[in-house]
Amino acid sequence: MAKRKKVEAKSNAKALSLHAGLNGVSAAAYGGWDGPLAACEFDANDMAAIAKSQGMKSTILLTKKATRANVLSGMRDAAKELKAGDFFLLTYSGHGGQVPDVSGDEPDKQDETWCLYDGQLIDDELYFELSRFAAGVRILVLSDSCHSGTVTRAGPPPFATTHQRPKLMPPAVAMRTYREHQAFYDKLQLDLVKAAGKAAVDPDAALAQVAASGRLQAIVKKFNPAVVLISGCQDNQTSMDGDHNGAFTESLLKVWSQGTFQGNYGTFHARIKAGLPASQSPNLFTLGVAGTFLAQRPFTV
Repeated sequence: MAKRKKVEAKSNAKALSLHAGLNGVSAAAYGGWDGPLAACEFDANDMAAIAKSQGMKSTILLTKKATRANVLSGMRDAAKELKAGDFFLLTYSGHGGQVPDVSGDEPDKQDETWCLYDGQLIDDELYFELSRFAAGVRILVLSDSCHSGTVTRAGPPPFATTHQRPKLMPPAVAMRTYREHQAFYDKLQLDLVKAAGKAAVDPDAALAQVAASGRLQAIVKKFNPAVVLISGCQDNQTSMDGDHNGAFTESLLKVWSQGTFQGNYGTFHARIKAGLPASQSPNLFTLGVAGTFLAQRPFTV
C-alpha cells in the first residue's frame, strides 16, 4: 500500500528531459574545425536511460540533431508545458567554447558556450531560457563539457591519453569561429540585454550565488524556478572525453549505480567528485530558491 501511494504521489508531477550529445560539430560553423569526440552520444543516451527509468518523457539530440534551434526549441517547449512542482532535466555532453563578451557582463570579457552542431549556445542564452520556466519548477542541468573564463584550461591535463580527449574547443578555433560569425554572436548577446530590459548579469556568477552582491540577490529573487547545475569541472579545468563515456558522466553513472544511490544532491555531487582526479573536480551551483530541491534524491520526479 505504501508503495502504491508513493507512485501516485510521483505521478502528480510532470517530468521532461532533454539530452544533447555531440561527437562532432559542423566544420562550416566552426572555421573548418569539426571537433571530433567519441563518447558524447553515449553520454546522452545513458542520461536519457536514467530519465526514462524515473518516469520522464525524454528527447535525445545526437550530433547533427543537436542544433541551436532544436536545443532552444526543446527548452522553450518544456518551459511552456511545466508548472510548479514539475521537473526538467537538461544534459549536455560536448565541447565547451568561448566568444568575446560584448554585453559587459563577464569580468574576463569572455562568454562561455556549449558547442552545438551549427553554432554555439552562449551562457547568457542558457540563463535567460532557464529564467522563463514557471515558479516552482525544479530544473537539473548536468554539463559534461569545459566552461571556463581562464586560459589555463587550454591544454589537456597531464593524465590525458589517446583515450581521453579534452572537451574544449581550441582557443585558436574559438577566435576564428568568432571572427567568421561575429555579427551573429554579437547580436545574440545584445538582443538578450534588450529582452532582459537591463544590463546582463554574468550567469556563472549568478549560478554561484554570490550572496555578498546585492545586485545578484535581486536577480535571484526574480528567478522563478529552482535550478541545480552540476558541471563537469571547475572553471579552470578541462572535462575529459573517453571511449565509452566522458569522465564526468562515467563517474556519475557509477555513483547512481542503476538507481541504488540513496542521498541528496550534495552527497551525489561529492561522490561524483571523489571518483575523479584532482585535475577534474565537478562543481555544484544553485539558482533560485533551491534548498528543498537540493535535499531531494537526484532525479526524483
